[in-house]
Amino acid sequence: MLSIKNINQYYGGSHILRDVSVQAHLGKVTVLLGRNGVGKTTLLKSIMGLVPIKTGSITLDDQAIHDAKPYERARAGIGFVPQGREIFARLTVQENLAMGLAHRPAGTPIPPELYELFPVLKQMLNRRGGDLSGGQQQQLAIARALAAKPKLLILDEPTEGIQPSIIKDIGRVIRMLADRGDMAILLVEQYYDFARELADDYAVMERGAVIASGLGKDMETNQVRQLVAI
Repeated sequence: MLSIKNINQYYGGSHILRDVSVQAHLGKVTVLLGRNGVGKTTLLKSIMGLVPIKTGSITLDDQAIHDAKPYERARAGIGFVPQGREIFARLTVQENLAMGLAHRPAGTPIPPELYELFPVLKQMLNRRGGDLSGGQQQQLAIARALAAKPKLLILDEPTEGIQPSIIKDIGRVIRMLADRGDMAILLVEQYYDFARELADDYAVMERGAVIASGLGKDMETNQVRQLVAI
């Protein structure tokens, strides 16, 4: 579904991404790990078109998207949950979910399945996003990204600052979405145990480059925990 090949990206004279290649497949969770500051979030922003790449290619469903605008990439089928959630604090839960349908025809209903995935959101439709707890806001951010039924879901550290019970719920939803087989999931995560539990495939970044990759079931054997330990 997603193929990133040999991309390079710079901030001024700093070489941030160095020949990065990563793939994410339908029905699988690809986990991207690495310490702070190694380029993970920059890679996600490059996928979304929020920062330009210098060289390399990004394809979605065999279509090149590396020259497309961010809104064109969203229309092509990418759902993005940024680090820090970035929900609209003054809008209600229902209005936040409707924002996920911004590029769909007017009047497109919010998919009822979102309330099945995250029941708490149905109970709080008229509450402002800023009044929700951190965990509830994260569930709202994921649901907003899912509203347009993306082919690829990208999550940037969804467990950051979240209570354990909701981390467990988010993990359950991610696994369920992948197992349906109609979506690829790219998960950037620092919480190793959460990542290992979900990973079908993994890649580890260091200093802007991918230094290790493989199958999720081999993460312990390949000592991935040591590669990402602070």
